[in-house]
Amino acid sequence: MYVLIVPASVPFVLLATVMGLSWWEDHILPTPPAEPTEAPAEAPFVPAPHAQLLELPYVDAALTQAVARR
Repeated sequence: MYVLIVPASVPFVLLATVMGLSWWEDHILPTPPAEPTEAPAEAPFVPAPHAQLLELPYVDAALTQAVARR
């Protein structure tokens, strides 16, 4: 009977371990230091313009050209 209980309880033990570690991380570990008051001014992020993508040839055209070369 115990042979059936141990494998069936493994997922619950793992879940409890992960939840306990998550709680420990949130409540016990020290919080990261606050950002300094005199943070260097950074330029605002400006996304680069989208690059034009080349149009790829269709698979049928590539296969036809490969067969024609043979």
